Amino acid sequence: MIVRHRTGEYPIEFIELDELWSALPKTSLVVTDQNLARHYPELEQTFQCKVIPAGESEKNLHRFSDVIEWLAEQGVSRGSTIIAVGGGVIGDLVGYVASSYMRGIGFIQVPTTLLAQVDSSVGGKVGVDLPQGKNLVGAFHPPSAVYVAASFLKTLDERQIANGMAEVWKYGFIMDASFVSDLQAARLPIEEVVHRCIQHKKFVVENDEYERNGLRATLNYGHTVGHALEQVTDYSVYLHGEAISVGMVIEAKLGESLGITTKGTARIVAECLSAQGLPTTAAELSNIDAMIQAMKRDKKASEGKLAFSLLTEIGGCKLIEDVPQSEVELALRNG
Repeated sequence: MIVRHRTGEYPIEFIELDELWSALPKTSLVVTDQNLARHYPELEQTFQCKVIPAGESEKNLHRFSDVIEWLAEQGVSRGSTIIAVGGGVIGDLVGYVASSYMRGIGFIQVPTTLLAQVDSSVGGKVGVDLPQGKNLVGAFHPPSAVYVAASFLKTLDERQIANGMAEVWKYGFIMDASFVSDLQAARLPIEEVVHRCIQHKKFVVENDEYERNGLRATLNYGHTVGHALEQVTDYSVYLHGEAISVGMVIEAKLGESLGITTKGTARIVAECLSAQGLPTTAAELSNIDAMIQAMKRDKKASEGKLAFSLLTEIGGCKLIEDVPQSEVELALRNG
């Protein structure tokens, strides 16, 4: 599969794990986390590695500086390529390092979680978090290649699989009702699920790479509330997909109250996510003031106006700007 962008293109290779290590350039430096290094000792045996602690809390400017200084210490040149082996945190962090070091070097994405394989590894959005909000510092920097090995998913526990499935369901909710039906029937092997999600992400980023026409913004369905929930809980209570799951339910209810979303859609969304073992509400939603302030720092917001990507129906979504704050507060209270 090939993803095209404004300055070129990159391949997405579906590959077996035993073929992956030989396919990667041995002269490239690898950044990974402690969990991956422990599960796959061949990483440090084969490549020169920078191993960092795991978790969203590592996706910050301090770790960015740490990694970028390591590249300089290793004598990495402008023609070099670095490799991100890990989940969304590693991919986002290493991608931002690559976008900044020497004004841009190549990087390869090797996503190891379901969430990273179906979403964050494709599309070129990279960055880090600030205490004030998620992904507030970043860039568009497409990878040189993406290698997707389904075997990585065998090491994930049920919570991590459910975490990734939140983003899988999102694709169905926003653009593919038949995918929702297939997921409800549980008739798709995980490889097929990953492939279909990447096809959807490819279509979106090729048609709206820089979020100019509203199409790519639909991928943020559930993320306005979800990112705020992550922030008010200091990224320590909910995994990303769990927060987005809550966000998708609340935003479906918001859409219904605004007359944008077909009645009954929120119930379907909640039933699908609950059956997946994902949360559909959160006690922290009652912290209205903190949630609203976090949403006002969302990248879709403009001049303090709240913006949401809201479903029109199962399989349809559009960006709605300047949503009344009173309606958002009501949706949070009723969450």
